[in-house]
Amino acid sequence: MKKILVTGSNGQLGRAIRREYAKDDVTFINTDVADGEGIVRLDITDVEEVLSMVRDTQPDVIINCAAHTNVDACEKQWDLAYKINAIGPRNLAIAASETGAKLMHVSTDYVFRGDGNMPYTEFDEPDPVSAYGKTKLEGERFVRDFADRYFIFRTAWLYGDGKNFAKTMLRLAESHDEVSVVFDQKGSPTSAAELARAIRHYEGTENYGVFHATCEGETNWAAFAEAVFARAGKDTKVRHVTSAQYAEMNPDAASRPAYSVLDNYMMRLTDGYRMADWQTALDEYMAELPKQTE
Repeated sequence: MKKILVTGSNGQLGRAIRREYAKDDVTFINTDVADGEGIVRLDITDVEEVLSMVRDTQPDVIINCAAHTNVDACEKQWDLAYKINAIGPRNLAIAASETGAKLMHVSTDYVFRGDGNMPYTEFDEPDPVSAYGKTKLEGERFVRDFADRYFIFRTAWLYGDGKNFAKTMLRLAESHDEVSVVFDQKGSPTSAAELARAIRHYEGTENYGVFHATCEGETNWAAFAEAVFARAGKDTKVRHVTSAQYAEMNPDAASRPAYSVLDNYMMRLTDGYRMADWQTALDEYMAELPKQTE
């Protein structure tokens, strides 16, 4: 029976991974920074702890869903962000290499500067503008340096079972007639369920490397909020604001790429795999929302 060790298993993607593999003949080793029901505590920033866990459990696959994803907080917590987003993947890569496990690592569209107007391919040069993007890029580099068999999946605007933009908008709609959302940042909202499907697909292959893994199509944050409200039957208005206006209202906000749409070029080219359109994925998510835990 295949054994899969998941880090960050209580997060949005970790939960989606477990659901995606629910019918498979798989033994999960679920880990997170805090233990819980069916979850073992694992600090991925501690190399000896990681090596001990991987040596003891001997997983066939390690799926790293752990990350410091609070983009604004990363600006003030560089050391913590670097430990989680860079050193953590490094430690997992070392352990995976030692034991022969495949490593599936999740990265971000924020590794790009975002000052263009064409979707980024896997061959475009990263140039992040935030601490979050910089530390995630370092994590990618460590995976490449230390892992023998690895997949790096760059995704974007992730939402699933947990805290996310869509749920924040719905919560605000309960007490606000209008919300202000930036309209000059473009990307591809991606459901955790769709990303989990892609990870499961590639986990069963030897098609290693870097892959962009986002739902198809593009939009902006304001239009994304409007799409959520429309599907939820909310009358809340979305006031479109610029990034500059948002920064005035939130002076501690980190810089974000204005255009971070990713082209899933390697998926399309190597085996024709395609992820769902972002609006189709959002339809599925909204239909499943009442069943979620948070």
